[in-house]
Amino acid sequence: MNLRALRYFVAIADAGSLTAAAAAVSIAQPALSRQLRELETDLGMQLLHRTPRGVRLTSAGVTLYESARRMLDEAARVRQLLAGQDHAEQASVTLGASPTLARVLLPGVFERCHHGLSGVRLVVREAFTPALLDGLERGLLDIAVVTNPEPGRALALYPLLGEPFALITHSDWGLDTVVSLAQLAAIPLVMTNLHRRLVEQQLAPLGACLNLKAEIDSVDTIRELVLQGNWATVMPVSAFNEPHSARTVRLSEISGVQLSRLLVLATRIERTEQPQLWAMGGLVRAECDRLAAAGIFGFAPTSAKTRTGHKGGPEKSPGQKA
Repeated sequence: MNLRALRYFVAIADAGSLTAAAAAVSIAQPALSRQLRELETDLGMQLLHRTPRGVRLTSAGVTLYESARRMLDEAARVRQLLAGQDHAEQASVTLGASPTLARVLLPGVFERCHHGLSGVRLVVREAFTPALLDGLERGLLDIAVVTNPEPGRALALYPLLGEPFALITHSDWGLDTVVSLAQLAAIPLVMTNLHRRLVEQQLAPLGACLNLKAEIDSVDTIRELVLQGNWATVMPVSAFNEPHSARTVRLSEISGVQLSRLLVLATRIERTEQPQLWAMGGLVRAECDRLAAAGIFGFAPTSAKTRTGHKGGPEKSPGQKA
């Protein structure tokens, strides 16, 4: 029993004859008769009485008719829901960003999208780069800002900017604004897995190492541990470049090596020409440019006044490629 067979059965019952029903559903009468026989065979009972004046429902036919109308109405309702969902998906963009970047980048991107891209609904997903790349390839994300993506993936990658890492300690520790690799090796650290791997890759040619005490894949937890004053971390500067933490933490540059990460805008290759992604890429670039100008991605951020949220639209060509 399938929806088509039920639809034909209901049409026959409503029309009162096979000839009229065949005309109503635009199907040849022999084909309609065959569908009816198959339905009766499938159910193992007669559904209609044939008379010289047409057809009439058997008791089993009456029961099926009432149920069939409900099933067909429900199928139509589900079809409408799915059509509406498909429309909503076409008008939305799912953007991914890392936990260290989301807090500083996404509020401005959201405001730009709200004021500059009418009809586009922004959906945000926060995850570390490996999960973001996997989400892009699986179609769970439309676009993402990732860190140092490895080559070989079937993605379109557009570099945004480089951001230095800093040694982050509580201000009570009294460290200088510049520390040596030897000093770094003696400081107990808590770090995320991704940041540890990036930093160790850059330290390896120098024979330097980290004094890692714990690997914690929660930026908020690490931030809280540093603010409590007992632990330090090595993290991108934007994670702590904010007015309320300036008097609490110290960002120290590590001398003898340029520890940094590369922020990259990524999307699937086959989707690079879609207008809403093209425009969203422009909003992300414009907000990155604003934050960079405000010093968020450097060691000397400008005043809090400079960093207030910008509510304008894109400041440069949405699809500009690096």
